[in-house]
Amino acid sequence: MFDSIQASLSHALTALRGRGKLTESNMREGLEGVRKAMLEADVAYDVVGEFIERVSVDALGAKVLESLDPAQQVVGIVHRELVGLMGPVDHSLHLEQGRTTILMLCGLQGSGKTTSCAKLAKKIKEQGRGVMMVAADLQRPAAIEQLVILGRQIDVAVYTPDGERDPVAVCKAGVAKAKAEGISVVLLDTAGRLAIDQELMAELSRIDKTVGPDQVYLVVDAMTGQDAVRSAKAFHDALELDGIVMTKLDGDARGGAALSVKSVTGVPIKFIGTGEQVDALEDFHPDRMAGRILGMGDVLTLVEEAQKKFDQDEMQKQEERLRAGEFTLEDFKAMLLQTRRLGPLGKVLGMIPGMGGMKDMLAGADLDNDMNRLFGIINAMTPQERRNPTNIIDQSRRRRIATGAGVALNEVGDLVKQFDGMSAMMKGMAGLGLRDRMKEMQRIQGELTNPTGRLAKAKGDTGKRLTADQRRNQKKQRDKEDRRRRRDSRGS
Repeated sequence: MFDSIQASLSHALTALRGRGKLTESNMREGLEGVRKAMLEADVAYDVVGEFIERVSVDALGAKVLESLDPAQQVVGIVHRELVGLMGPVDHSLHLEQGRTTILMLCGLQGSGKTTSCAKLAKKIKEQGRGVMMVAADLQRPAAIEQLVILGRQIDVAVYTPDGERDPVAVCKAGVAKAKAEGISVVLLDTAGRLAIDQELMAELSRIDKTVGPDQVYLVVDAMTGQDAVRSAKAFHDALELDGIVMTKLDGDARGGAALSVKSVTGVPIKFIGTGEQVDALEDFHPDRMAGRILGMGDVLTLVEEAQKKFDQDEMQKQEERLRAGEFTLEDFKAMLLQTRRLGPLGKVLGMIPGMGGMKDMLAGADLDNDMNRLFGIINAMTPQERRNPTNIIDQSRRRRIATGAGVALNEVGDLVKQFDGMSAMMKGMAGLGLRDRMKEMQRIQGELTNPTGRLAKAKGDTGKRLTADQRRNQKKQRDKEDRRRRRDSRGS
């Protein structure tokens, strides 16, 4: 997500940092790089022009040019303007007590509207509210069946047409049923079209006037770029939207729609879809998104995802063992399995400040396979070997473990050596808060996802995968250093 604009903006701002002294001339040159980066990301032309004008007014001010670190101030100005471009956002759904709140979802076919309806229903249900979804998309034959299946997955009732062909009547009947049963929130999954047309807008307007939804949300596909922005404007003109749900931000979206839609329509993005799963719906935070775009990371979202996806009982057990001074290879394996729940390593790295560039360095690495090889080595050990690998695993045990795991002998040795230092590091984490622990866990995963040396970790390397010869040379060097340390130890 936003990889292209992130790389372009980083290049433009890095050029500014490289200047010994910033002048109005080279400042404008740097801002021109920012302008190009935004246009390449498919941000609306008028939006880019206004954005650069605002940044220029602040960035070319005397206080910035005369400051000790003007380049860093420029980054701060760009960040602030990006936040203003996408926000502010009110994350509350304003659900009232004692009455049924009606939320209407609309959008073009293929935008992910029906799936987003189920995601939003699940989110509301988790707040302790009763929810019903109304299958009012009568244009797409599979839409009703899809909503019913999703309703079963999240255990939410779905009102179906039962032969009725008028979507207005379906919505009216569904709302009446929800009110009769005392259900707090009803979600209307309305019809979409392949493109905006008068028939669609007339149908949605009739539903709006007849049912009177409390809030109307438009679902747009981030992958469609400025088409998504134009759709948002057309729907807003017809219905007066309360918010936008932007889907497929986990894909190859350049980011133009997310950066443009609020400025063009005046309607903020309220939620973002980050996957096909029914729990892959997040509140949209402009400040966090601006941080990701500028490569500053997003630790807050990472921590929130960890709190949702990590096994809290297992986390508590690990905490107790760490406090007691225990950390074994079983603990390390459990830690990596927990971290794996956060999603692809590239996504996780993008949320850690300063680690976004690692995504490109690891692009060609088969990280899942590397981690599975690591698990294979640990699984081939006895319980005693996992608890105390440094003191128990000798050469004969290494041969047995390597044979059982189907790996080279030196891979077992590398894991044992690296675990020794890692154990002390993890014990030092006992008592840290979740946010600090997450930072440390992700740093450790980045370094030790494959402690067999298949990811380059040598001082001065480029982060690319090592060749077989390079690995052999590194092993020879390590063995040589071990022999030297043993001689020095005997001599003392």
